[in-house]
Amino acid sequence: MIRVSILLGVSFLWMAVACGQFAMPAAAPVTEAVWVSEVKTAAPGGEFRMALMLKHPAGWHSYYQNSGGIEQSLAIQWALPQGVSAGPIQSPVPEVKDGFSGKSFVHSGSPVFLIDITLPSTLRPGQTVTLGAEATWQICAESCLNEHSSLSLVLPVGPVLVKDPAVEECFSTARAHQAASPAAGWSSTAYSSGANIVLRIEPGEEFSGTFTDFIPDQPFVRAASDGGSIRRDGKAWHLELPRATRDAFKTPITQGDSLSGILIGPRAIAIPMTAITRPPAVPLPWASYFTVLCGMALGGLLLNLMPCVFPVIGLKILGFVQQSGEDRKKIAVHGLTFSLGVWVSFGVLSGILFVARAAAGADSGSLGWGYQLQNPWVVMVLMLLMFVLALNLFGVFEMGIAATSLGGSLQSKQGFAGSFFSGVLATVVATPCSAPFLGVALGAAIALPGAQFFLAFAAMATGLALPYLALSIFPQVLGLLPRPGPWMESFKQAMSFLLFATAGYLLWVYAGLIDLDHLPGPIFGLSAIAVAAWIYGRWNLPHRTRRTRGIAFLLVLGFSAGGVFLAKPPPPSAITWEPWSESRVEALLEDGKPVYIDFTAQWCATCQANKLRAYTPQVVALMQAKGVVALRADKTKPNPGIEAALQHLGRTAIPVNVLLAPDREPVILPALLSPGDLLEALEKL
Repeated sequence: MIRVSILLGVSFLWMAVACGQFAMPAAAPVTEAVWVSEVKTAAPGGEFRMALMLKHPAGWHSYYQNSGGIEQSLAIQWALPQGVSAGPIQSPVPEVKDGFSGKSFVHSGSPVFLIDITLPSTLRPGQTVTLGAEATWQICAESCLNEHSSLSLVLPVGPVLVKDPAVEECFSTARAHQAASPAAGWSSTAYSSGANIVLRIEPGEEFSGTFTDFIPDQPFVRAASDGGSIRRDGKAWHLELPRATRDAFKTPITQGDSLSGILIGPRAIAIPMTAITRPPAVPLPWASYFTVLCGMALGGLLLNLMPCVFPVIGLKILGFVQQSGEDRKKIAVHGLTFSLGVWVSFGVLSGILFVARAAAGADSGSLGWGYQLQNPWVVMVLMLLMFVLALNLFGVFEMGIAATSLGGSLQSKQGFAGSFFSGVLATVVATPCSAPFLGVALGAAIALPGAQFFLAFAAMATGLALPYLALSIFPQVLGLLPRPGPWMESFKQAMSFLLFATAGYLLWVYAGLIDLDHLPGPIFGLSAIAVAAWIYGRWNLPHRTRRTRGIAFLLVLGFSAGGVFLAKPPPPSAITWEPWSESRVEALLEDGKPVYIDFTAQWCATCQANKLRAYTPQVVALMQAKGVVALRADKTKPNPGIEAALQHLGRTAIPVNVLLAPDREPVILPALLSPGDLLEALEKL
């Protein structure tokens, strides 16, 4: 590195003599700056390089783009003509030296920084182009100084680029002191590992030399020589880079970020940006893995006691009662069929999670078990399913054993299908309840390699299915249950309330996904589906005439389709609503921005109707074009500030929709709002 510094110093002296006509005096008195172009004549659409050379006083140094601490590296504020663009700063390979808080990456002597310049094709020969820049950097010895220099260079424009032979050696030397690009076939991967970032580099060629260090480009990642390690791993190189753990100014680099840097060896190699992903799955030792298996199985067993699963248990108990006195082999087969439904469902869900984990890469930390309830379509389907099953159990309609296979006789083929579906239903409803009991085990299982991953979730499925399987294999326990009788109809109806409660819980989850403003849709949708179920139960019966049953069937289809349409997730809102406050209104009007205020409440039916019909795409587009800021004044709960604002507008009841603009009277729109009303008011802004 000393030889490099001497060479750069000699290069600077020669460059200063050869290119002195382009030098600009540095603003700071300590470091001299030289601003040089490799061409003496520019051309339309041309690309060339500029060089910024800094001659530091003896004993002082500036910093690489990652200083190793909080010191400031070279930065350039450009002042370029329109159409002219400048690329990133290309730095020479820095020195690694001991700093106050670890290794520092510095430039001593006379470092030369290169910048690619691209000119627009609109330039014409005979013109000139002025390249201006304000450069700032920090130099340190025993203390640190902030320095800057105002740089400017005027180039004539000709028909073609004309290089300056007097500075050709200057640029060649500067390029030689930069890290080389890796040869074709080189690859790199990176992942987080505790307090370190692991970087694995695989040369695409036979590499006989030895790499000794790695200088990261990103701040708050330390060099391999600064508490980390670098070793050969077959044909690849395995580097561990400590991550800075304490910093008051910036967030340390984490998973999801990217890493690049310089690999130091016989020749310095620039390693390109490499995404930091999850660490590769590592098999657990048997002793630790057995603990995970036991935890997953025990958690699956406990899920049978959770409110999410309890309605399904009621259906299973009803099946046990109806099986009293049945053939023991059939009971055992039903138990195995139910367990098969659980195992298959867990296999599908865990397979989806496994594939998503592999596909997500760095973002896979956001995946987890039971996260299907983050999808509003999944929640809607589960909610409607639970609601329809509850109506069926309550006796609003009877679809028969063949259609439901739930809670009926388990002697026929449809009964086995019902057992299988019960296992599927138990799995889908149970998974969101797993977190309180399986947090540690799930966290360990999700990071496992394939075989251990799927076996762990199979253990959880076995725990969930175990009570049903045990009762089917040992049916003598069923003798303790009451004999079938008229009480079963009351029991079945009682079980419906558990399903109604589950549907209500899912409606609450659904409201959180679609926002409360859209909740009337699912409520009316459930009501329409209840009407469809009632019509089916009253008129679609065998003793009714064919005409009556046909009309009933059409009505059932109509109400069911309407219910699903009303309950479906709404499209995302194109209007960004801010909460209303008097101070926010005043601030916006002072800035000259128009304001639209919706005085509303959840209990106001007209307000909800306005939201559904008034804000069409045309209205939204015009609001955005006019720069209107939308505020929502929600008086679902008492709010004295909103009441005072309404009184100021001369209103006491809602809905009230008002358009405000600086130096104009408020425009109060009709209570029953239409798109035409909004468009007319917005056009006048």
